[in-house]
Amino acid sequence: MDFRDRMLTCVNCGKEFVFSARDQRYYKEMGFENEPKRCRECRALFKRERQIVKDCNGNTKEFFKTVCAACGRPAYVSFKPTGSKPVYCRDCLVAEKIKQEQGGEMPDVTPDAPSAPSTEAAG
Repeated sequence: MDFRDRMLTCVNCGKEFVFSARDQRYYKEMGFENEPKRCRECRALFKRERQIVKDCNGNTKEFFKTVCAACGRPAYVSFKPTGSKPVYCRDCLVAEKIKQEQGGEMPDVTPDAPSAPSTEAAG
C-alpha cells in the first residue's frame, strides 16, 4: 500500500495537521483502525490531563489534575478531588506534614516548575 502525507483537522482546536506517510505505516503495523483525531499538541495536552499510568504488573491507575490548595500550582492525585478537603501538590503536602508535626507555620515551598504526578495528598 502506498502511503502519502494527508492533512487532517483536529477535533479539539480545529487546526489542520499532517498525518504523515510514516505515521500511517506505523498505525497500519500496530493494527490501529482509526486515524488520529487530534494534532500533536492537543494529543499531548489530552494525555497530560488524563495521566493514566501503568505499573510494573500492567495495572493502570488514573491520575486527576487539580490545583494545590496552598500554592495554586497544578497537581496530580490518584483520587478524584471532591472539593470537601484541601488537596496539595507533593511539595506543599510535605510542608503541611512538617507544619503539623512542629505545630508551626507552613514554610514557603513555591518552586518554579509545576509538580510531577503524585499519589500523595492530604485529606
